Amino acid sequence: MAEKIEQVIGVIGAGSMGAAIARGLVASGAAAPEHVLVANPSAGKLAPLAEIGIKTFTSNDELLAQDPDAVVLAVKPQVLPGVLAEHTEGLAGRLVISIAAGISVASLESALAASRVVRAMPNLPVQVLSGATAVCPGSRATKEDLDLSLAIFSALGSAVVLREDQLDAEGAVVGCGPAYVALLVDDLTRAGVERGLPAAACRELVLSTMRGVAEQLLASGEHPRAYMEKVTSPGGTTAAGLRAMESGMFEVACAGVDAALRRTREFSEAAGGKTTDD
Repeated sequence: MAEKIEQVIGVIGAGSMGAAIARGLVASGAAAPEHVLVANPSAGKLAPLAEIGIKTFTSNDELLAQDPDAVVLAVKPQVLPGVLAEHTEGLAGRLVISIAAGISVASLESALAASRVVRAMPNLPVQVLSGATAVCPGSRATKEDLDLSLAIFSALGSAVVLREDQLDAEGAVVGCGPAYVALLVDDLTRAGVERGLPAAACRELVLSTMRGVAEQLLASGEHPRAYMEKVTSPGGTTAAGLRAMESGMFEVACAGVDAALRRTREFSEAAGGKTTDD
């Protein structure tokens, strides 16, 4: 069961990630609905959250007036600088958790001189409480701030502490990872369909296989290579398939991660911040 969070958590932004964080805190049992606040200008996005008891606001100022203990900034990197500039005073004295890719702790702390800052990089499976999040505390964040940040994201899946110079790579691998995995599902399904399998059945079998592998690897802690050896008979069909796929898949994975990293740096530069490689 998720660690109980007694503090009041505000979430600015009710898009895919903001809504998933707020809903997941309640669904996991980590936070009481009345301890979760969400602000978004769209009443339509707030309505499903209000239905489960979450307090909702169409104004960020209204949310901040409720004096939350921590505020998660779940807005796009392009939007974040404007939010920081507009609400510097309202965020003062609070723990502020940013999930915006490419916006460094230094940039956040410069814009929020009176706030304690944590960066977090979650991915979309937080929607089903199976997310993966990297957390990095800023220079003014306390141990209690880091513990609270980890409790929030551990309620939504797995959460680990990383150095800031590792966050952009984590985002390019893990943050973007759900789309990469979905692409692999689609490619394997298409390969099966082109060889005579019915599409819906093939997709279901591929997805079930991927879920089973992930669950086994997580439960055992086994290295993927050791797992592959269990499936692969010498000279067999799996060995032949792996031999044909492996080198090309690694090159494609590296190309995808590098492209995502380049885009992350572009976001950072556009926002006037330093990348974590600077």
